[in-house]
Amino acid sequence: MTERQVYRMPKAGSINDLSLQTEQLAAPAPEEVCVKVKAVGLNFADIFAMQGLYSATPKGSFIPGLEFSGEVIAVGPQVSKWRIGDRVMGVTRFGGYVSHINIDHRYVIALPPAWTYEEGAGFLVQGLTAYYALKVLGNLQSGMTVLIHSAAGGVGILANRICKNFGAYTIGTVGQPNKVDFLLKEEAYDTVILRDKHFYNNLQQAVGDRPLQLIMECVGGEILKQGWEAMAPMGRMVVYGNASFTSHGSRPNYPKLLWKFLRRPKIDPLRLPTENKSLMGFNLIYLYEQTSMMHQLLDELQQLQQLQLKPQHIGHTYTFDKMHEAILLFQQGKTIGKVVVTL
Repeated sequence: MTERQVYRMPKAGSINDLSLQTEQLAAPAPEEVCVKVKAVGLNFADIFAMQGLYSATPKGSFIPGLEFSGEVIAVGPQVSKWRIGDRVMGVTRFGGYVSHINIDHRYVIALPPAWTYEEGAGFLVQGLTAYYALKVLGNLQSGMTVLIHSAAGGVGILANRICKNFGAYTIGTVGQPNKVDFLLKEEAYDTVILRDKHFYNNLQQAVGDRPLQLIMECVGGEILKQGWEAMAPMGRMVVYGNASFTSHGSRPNYPKLLWKFLRRPKIDPLRLPTENKSLMGFNLIYLYEQTSMMHQLLDELQQLQQLQLKPQHIGHTYTFDKMHEAILLFQQGKTIGKVVVTL
């Protein structure tokens, strides 16, 4: 048995109920490895899960967290690929906010030698999300014009890098003006616009004569509607989140959520053939259940000629005992790049 520290919730509902606890962890099962966690990556799905707004959230008590990096400290008797001391990064269907984790050996991959644990903890969820949305669902091709919302977030940064690898023209959107220079100068977005009251006009100006062929949509509400209207025929919108439904408080603001839900944009499927547009959505939990597909996508992601597993931009780092502070900053939308908690 190994003593470990975990952040556990008695049930989904209020982030204030997330508490640090000490638990005993059994030896890894025959096909598992035990990883001493060095860093944990935060994701919007964590917030939605803790607030009870994510359908995949476990019932009853659970540990949030979808990705981590660390060092293998024990291996199950049927595991031959990994050895004690190996540096790895991994994905898990919840359970990542911990100091030690037992996980099926198929859900960890080697941490590149030049990468820090922080960089490893910030790559897999965003990399899989961006690559699957762009390449598999979006059919990303050279010369495409791509709109990427939340461009300064983890998915947005990696999505732009992937698009650039394929020779696409990228338009990023942000909610705060202090993020614009970073994206233009450090991440080489072609243009960046604010999601303000002038968004639609600015989007049309940014697109110009180019057909807007692919949208990475994670905001929802009026922004989704305006993006749909601006998208060219044969364009594809891939929805992988709804940031406009997040709350800065510990609990969801249910009256506000209900108001947003009732006023959400409605796209009529009967009009899709006439408009020649496609609307698609996906949940990364699906990829977790499809192990072979997940590894195929990871292999393709690693083989991109220029990307070569370039590490995620880590914008904010907190220690494990400051988990609530890290979550609050993440909720407020003030972050650039990935928020990581270290142990």
